[in-house]
Amino acid sequence: MKLTPMKPLYPSQTLVPTSTTINNVKKLESITMINQPSKPHKIKKPHKIEKTINKLENSNLSSSSSSLSLCWRSKKVGKRWMEYQGVNKWEGLLDPLDDTLRAEILRYGQFVSVAYKSFEFDPSSPSYGSCKFPKTTLFDKCGFPNTGYKVTKHLHATSGIDLPRWVNKAPTWVSTQSSCIGYVAVCENKEEIKRLGRRDIVIAYRGTATCLEWLENLRATLTHLPMPCKRLRNFPKDQTTPPMVETGFLSLYTSPCNSTISLQHILRQEIHQILQTYAGEPLSLTVTGHSLGAALATLTAYDLNTTFLRLPMTTVLSFGGPRVGNRGFREHMENQGIKVLRVVNSDDVVTKVPGFVFHEGCVARSQSVHVSGVQKWMKKMMEKEERVYAEVGEELRLCSRDSPYLRSTDVATCHELNTYLHLVDGFVSSKCPFRATAKRFIT
Repeated sequence: MKLTPMKPLYPSQTLVPTSTTINNVKKLESITMINQPSKPHKIKKPHKIEKTINKLENSNLSSSSSSLSLCWRSKKVGKRWMEYQGVNKWEGLLDPLDDTLRAEILRYGQFVSVAYKSFEFDPSSPSYGSCKFPKTTLFDKCGFPNTGYKVTKHLHATSGIDLPRWVNKAPTWVSTQSSCIGYVAVCENKEEIKRLGRRDIVIAYRGTATCLEWLENLRATLTHLPMPCKRLRNFPKDQTTPPMVETGFLSLYTSPCNSTISLQHILRQEIHQILQTYAGEPLSLTVTGHSLGAALATLTAYDLNTTFLRLPMTTVLSFGGPRVGNRGFREHMENQGIKVLRVVNSDDVVTKVPGFVFHEGCVARSQSVHVSGVQKWMKKMMEKEERVYAEVGEELRLCSRDSPYLRSTDVATCHELNTYLHLVDGFVSSKCPFRATAKRFIT
């Protein structure tokens, strides 16, 4: 049987740089974000992309990604940095969405975008699965210059799935067990440190891209965490629910590959070195990711906080993340003081898997006492179960249908990182879900 390379689960690598011309755009099979062109190329039969270009030409708004509300450099965080990192669970900042917080969310979204853009997706390339650029030029090559950050480490994740012997003869895209999944960066620019109010450490992850990462995503059973929990601070003695997380996510985080150490050990070593280098300075640790990367970001924050006794304030900023663990895992996260902000598109099915969970807002407003009673009983019983997934942290809930520019609401589009950044850029409040001055256009 002839094997055909599998497309990545989350096609966010189709990001189009601002310098891309219309002729280059025509060569793409799909497009998630484009810049407003001056003259569309004419062909006999109008293509979907050209129809989109024509619509953008008729718009009075500029779609240049450089003019996006990523004017984060002008937003001073300063002394309020802990507030924007979630020390008060973002109270009063999410609805309506604070402009400075919006800029920070978009900024961290760009860090995640770099993890996608730098990944070698071409299965025919001998460097498939690696990072295309060295640490020194990573941001510049990915169209995100002048960040004020320095990349200190490329991160690799390894699948722990036991492969059959015939896989050794299979194409690279099938047999690749370890691949670059993100990076660590530290803020080093004095002006940026001053703007942020502290020196920030960023860990950024991309979403699913390889065949084995696909398979790990499907391993949705919960497994007990082998990570050291004895160092948890002030944990309630009556805690009875052990922390459990999705098997596939934990496998990618902890599995070594031959002589290569695991993602877990790479991070522990790197963060240890960074903490020693900048000891005595105000520090923050921000772990961010999209989709699978969002799940790994949550696991990373948990692991590092159970490993280091004096870790800086830790914040997880996730985009389109699936559920990661059970109620015990959530309680351990909260006890450690880890702040989690989940950016969720209500039309994105990935945020609803794996497992299922009861939300207060999802209980039907029925006049029937019987139906209401059954729902409450089910919710109470499920919450007692160890092996039920639970949401972690605070939520910024968005909706694809609120955007007047989002023409497609299929599963892939609703989950793409571009869609999330577009919705964050446009969101105002629950009473005014999308602002007219939003700059990001998506087909």
